[in-house]
Amino acid sequence: MSEQSPVTRYRTNFQGEMDSAALYHALADAESNPQLKEVYSRLAAVEEAHAEFWRKRLANLGAAARSRGPGWRTRLLAWAARRFGPEMVLPLINSLERADFDKYDAQPEAVSAGLPADERSHSRVIAAMARPPHGGLSGGALAQLEGRHRMAGGNALRAAVLGANDGLVSNLSLVMGVAGADFSARTILVTGLAGLIAGACSMAMGEWLSVNSSREFYQAQIAGEAAELTEFPEEEKQELQLIYQAKGLTEAQAKTLAERLIGNKETALDTLAREELGINPEELGGSAWVAGATSFLLFAGGAIVPVLPFFALDGAAAIGSSIGLAALAMFVIGAGTTLFTGRGVLFSGLRQLAIGLAAAGVTYGIGKLIGVSLAG
Repeated sequence: MSEQSPVTRYRTNFQGEMDSAALYHALADAESNPQLKEVYSRLAAVEEAHAEFWRKRLANLGAAARSRGPGWRTRLLAWAARRFGPEMVLPLINSLERADFDKYDAQPEAVSAGLPADERSHSRVIAAMARPPHGGLSGGALAQLEGRHRMAGGNALRAAVLGANDGLVSNLSLVMGVAGADFSARTILVTGLAGLIAGACSMAMGEWLSVNSSREFYQAQIAGEAAELTEFPEEEKQELQLIYQAKGLTEAQAKTLAERLIGNKETALDTLAREELGINPEELGGSAWVAGATSFLLFAGGAIVPVLPFFALDGAAAIGSSIGLAALAMFVIGAGTTLFTGRGVLFSGLRQLAIGLAAAGVTYGIGKLIGVSLAG
């Protein structure tokens, strides 16, 4: 793709800023909360200043800005904000801001004028406003306070149940596939143990990489925030002020709080990470090693179940015992999912049992066909 001429690029930037200003003005008009209305109005004013910056750049080149009015996306979002309220369109606006926040990074004129910092600031302010609660507690937060949803440890419980289920179903299918091919109990045992170790190691490594990558991503975001705090302290203070206004404080209260926080760089960085980025600097996703070891043990715990009978039994007795033991474990795991699904125990248990046995039946049948082919 050929590089855009300066005039074309400046006009594109000008139109984008005019669209953003029009959208923020529409949000301000539709907002009933005075504090939030002020935030939107100030964001619109900054976007208009950016548009004026590009208009002047165009004038220096002897070109006109050629504003054609708000684009279709801006008009649609403005209509939705007026019809349903700003909070309904904020998540979409947040996504658009996040996708476009680095548009000025490769434009020297914008960098010299500090526009990239403003765009990042706007993106984080909108992200903070888009996160619930918006004007009060969200339904999920209320339900949690009322005790209708047992959320404490919910994600860990879900991961534990699903991790054990993965090991159980995948290794049962592997064992039944080998059993269908009419191999000896010793061969099935070795195959099952190999599947257990391979699967558990794969799960552990995948979880370690996932958590470690998340930690590195969060650390990079915090490092970027620290650099902006050092380079643009005034902009960061204004950003905090807007965020606290969006949370319901008056302009004076938000300004006082932001000034107090920004005075201590360590406290300011911790606050900015939590309020703007939604990151707890003390956790950063937890320990990658603990997550990896936990995944290994959970997968192995499920995978060992269909293998156990082959330590002591042979032939049809071993296969039948393996299926029976695995079926019991699958029903228990399915019943366990009711802790976070709310479905009935019998329904969840039988559904899990049907899915697991179907997978084992398919691999047993394929193993049987392969065994016949090899024997022939």
